[in-house]
Amino acid sequence: MLARRRRDPLQAARQRGQGLKLQVDSLLSEGQSKGALDPNKRRDIYQRCIQLKRAIDENKTTLQKLNKADEAAPVGNYEQRKEEEQNLLDRLTLQLQELAVGMSREPTNETDALNEKKEDDDSPGEDEEESEESKESSGEEEDEEEEEEEEEKKEQESPKHASSKEYIALGDFTAQQVGDLTFKKGEILLIIEKKPDGWWIAKNAQGNEGLIPRTYLEPCDREDQESSEEPSEEDSEKESEKDVEVEDKTTDGAEVKQRTDSHWNAVQKAVSEINTVDVLTTMGAIPTGFRPSTLSRLLEEGNQFQASYFLQPELTASQLAFRDLLWDAEAGTIRSRPSRVSLIVTLWSCKMIPLPGTSIQVLSRHVRLCLFDGSKVLSNIHTVRATWQSKKPKTWAFSPQVTGILPCLLDGDCFIRSNSSSLDLGILFELGISYIRNSTGERGELSCGWVFLKLFDASGVPIPAKTYELFLNGGTPYEKGVEVDPSVSRRAQGSVFHQMMSMRRQPQLLVKLRSLNRRSRNILSLLPETLIGSMCSSHLLVFYRQILGDVLLKDRASLQSADLISHPVLATFPKLWEQTDVMDALRSAWAEKESTLKRSEKRDKELLKAKFLLVYHDCVLPLLHSALLPPFRWAEEETEDARWKVIADFLKQNKENQGALKTLLSPDGVHEPFDLSEQTYDFLGEIRKNLA
Repeated sequence: MLARRRRDPLQAARQRGQGLKLQVDSLLSEGQSKGALDPNKRRDIYQRCIQLKRAIDENKTTLQKLNKADEAAPVGNYEQRKEEEQNLLDRLTLQLQELAVGMSREPTNETDALNEKKEDDDSPGEDEEESEESKESSGEEEDEEEEEEEEEKKEQESPKHASSKEYIALGDFTAQQVGDLTFKKGEILLIIEKKPDGWWIAKNAQGNEGLIPRTYLEPCDREDQESSEEPSEEDSEKESEKDVEVEDKTTDGAEVKQRTDSHWNAVQKAVSEINTVDVLTTMGAIPTGFRPSTLSRLLEEGNQFQASYFLQPELTASQLAFRDLLWDAEAGTIRSRPSRVSLIVTLWSCKMIPLPGTSIQVLSRHVRLCLFDGSKVLSNIHTVRATWQSKKPKTWAFSPQVTGILPCLLDGDCFIRSNSSSLDLGILFELGISYIRNSTGERGELSCGWVFLKLFDASGVPIPAKTYELFLNGGTPYEKGVEVDPSVSRRAQGSVFHQMMSMRRQPQLLVKLRSLNRRSRNILSLLPETLIGSMCSSHLLVFYRQILGDVLLKDRASLQSADLISHPVLATFPKLWEQTDVMDALRSAWAEKESTLKRSEKRDKELLKAKFLLVYHDCVLPLLHSALLPPFRWAEEETEDARWKVIADFLKQNKENQGALKTLLSPDGVHEPFDLSEQTYDFLGEIRKNLA
């Protein structure tokens, strides 16, 4: 039996386009049916418009990538057929956008009724103005019609009279998609309809209509905008005058605090906490499963989730001794401490991660991970940056076993240590992107999905060390049943083959759990009981812990003394975790120094610590306090490039001058003013207290 010939790519794309056209035509017939549609039906049609638009966009992308060389057989008028299909998809997109705007509008206020009356003179238009006029007067129909016409003319001539629907723009907004309305700060906009998703339909002074974000608006009056009653004409004029006065007073910010009504407080809160994610989701710029990054917010709250906090020694419950920093008199160094969890996690790749829209620019793709028990974070939050290629934008890659000049921020090999006794202990992975909005310049961080890998089964046995293919969840770690991209649902119907193909399109993270070899076990046993970090920097952490033990346990004059300790390494080393490029400089300088040592010298622990201190003073201390080094900013490419140039030039000069002394004494060197905190280590102010 002959095998079935594979359909040509262009033919397949055209067939998908015809299928999409049938779906759009069916949806248009439902939306244009006679009679008023109930809100649930409108909402259903609106959501189906969004789903169809995504399917059309995917077909557009596929169509754009097609070439004539991809065809199995010659195709006549190839470019013309491809252009015709592109025009069809553009027409379907426009029809869906118009239908979506129509479904989001409901004739619930006076302006909508008047607009519908202009479009269809036969419709009666049941609005609030007619109900109000029926209350005020029971005169003849001709008088009512005359009053309606006069009121309509007044609204058109002077929009200020419709104070209950007028809003003032708090900032500039540029249209992102077809159907949006561009406006400037201070412009008065007439709200036609308030949609529940945060995008309202408005009209400007020129009569142009479009969608605008509600968070850019401030009402021009002090009345509740959700009230179903319309004020009389005289009251409207009085309220308008009051609002003008308030606007004059508050424009320059002189008397903003004098307004204490609840509506104004709500407006202020909405303005100060603009929900950018809702706006981006409504625009279709990101999938509905994206959320503000949970772990990023925790990092911004303080240092309790920073690695620098977990590097510090921990006190016992009595606070009279160190819990995880003990001295081994026989070995002459700190005592190694095994922990319940001690392993290496290797990040391999992320697959099928949805792409954001063109309205935002991605600055960084990364994975944040921490120890988690299902309700709270139990360790520091470690970040690994991913790389990607334009040919495979949905695939993120990592760099296991970082060596040489590669930055430790790209190191996919992460050590995990924890002594928690929780049976629910596991690793929480959160995929994130740092972005900037092209229109507003606003920066933020989004979660592209998360997954929780439990490290123990129900009986308390550790899970095996192997490669795990983890499917991502949408929403936050505290939301259940949310998909990253509902357009590619896991709950696929149909044959087993169809379900398998659907699972292959799911966003997923590939990680490998590795058990420790002898060398890795010796290194990690000297680190704090709870910590996550990069394997490429673990040997530097051991030096820090050994020096910490020497200063606090061996060389301190009295164990009861709590005086400040003069030691610049202990005072500044935790800062390297917040400035990974300086850590890279230390790692590079130490590797170069270590390559010059003899084998016998490498076995001398005291000699290695002394050499490490010299390298640290030559490399790290001048960089941390150099005025030429720009402040560290996350995911700013220009700043990162400028910092690395300063660091590379400094390392080059150190190598040429055999140390930093000449550079420090040079008149060209510029450094920050000296501060006592650069030199002193206050271990009582830095240690972690055991509150268990």
